[in-house]
Amino acid sequence: MILPKLSKMGIIRGATLSLYINANLALFVDFEACDQMFFSELMKEASDIAGCFSSRARHLLHLHVARGMQRYVLRVRQCFKNDQQAMLEEGRMLIEYVTMNATAIRKILKKYDKVHGSVNGKNFKSKMRAEHIELLQSPWLIELGAFYLNFNGIDNGESIESSGHFSCDFNPSQPVMKLSLPNSIKLEYDLTCAICLDTVFNPYALNCGHLFCKLCACSAASVLMFEGLKAASPDSKCPICREAGGYANAVHMLELDLLLKRRFKDYWKERMNAERAEMVKQAKEFWESQTKFMIGYY
Repeated sequence: MILPKLSKMGIIRGATLSLYINANLALFVDFEACDQMFFSELMKEASDIAGCFSSRARHLLHLHVARGMQRYVLRVRQCFKNDQQAMLEEGRMLIEYVTMNATAIRKILKKYDKVHGSVNGKNFKSKMRAEHIELLQSPWLIELGAFYLNFNGIDNGESIESSGHFSCDFNPSQPVMKLSLPNSIKLEYDLTCAICLDTVFNPYALNCGHLFCKLCACSAASVLMFEGLKAASPDSKCPICREAGGYANAVHMLELDLLLKRRFKDYWKERMNAERAEMVKQAKEFWESQTKFMIGYY
């Protein structure tokens, strides 16, 4: 059930690409052809790394928040094997994996701009964000931070540190999560829903990375709660950045929701009751309208 040891292929390939660029930049005369070859290869590299990170993080976190029979099997396994420590180690390796590659890409782009005297590397960063492969903006990184805090919550702690290289803190006085990653990278995530202006509840991250409560996101996409965000039209836009088509592949932030449930019990229970009441209301109105339509009232 536990993931195998994380391959270093993504990191090695990133380092190999860097060496390749440094060794061959002087050979390029046609800068336009150089740009096309370099950025095409780097985009493929970054896309592969982002895909690997997302799939492994999704698998790992699915095991932690497993339900039903799978959860029962995991509980039985824990009687014979300490899977929790293996999962924590896998999470740490994923964080180091994405951090090392993000740092490598940043240095490669900086080196490229310095050698060519251009701003193409800087512009490429914006393109990566637009393509949603900016590694440090991945919602799965937030989920891994919440994953660590949920494990640490067993000991009633407010922060956790691993091997002196990674730390995560959740501020209970305001909805902010802070991550301190290797290579002196510090990230801060605001957990306020931009629609209701409250701490996110049952949160979803759209393709663009913006976080919303499920109820708020469904309202913005003009779909009913029981239909879910996958029912949203491809033309539906993010309320913040106005990017279209970001609802179908939205990430359900289960670890973050579990963290909020443990740290804000009264608030979480109040929001849960309100969401259920709204879902029942929407379902009732929907089926009433369908019944009236079927019997010819409309």
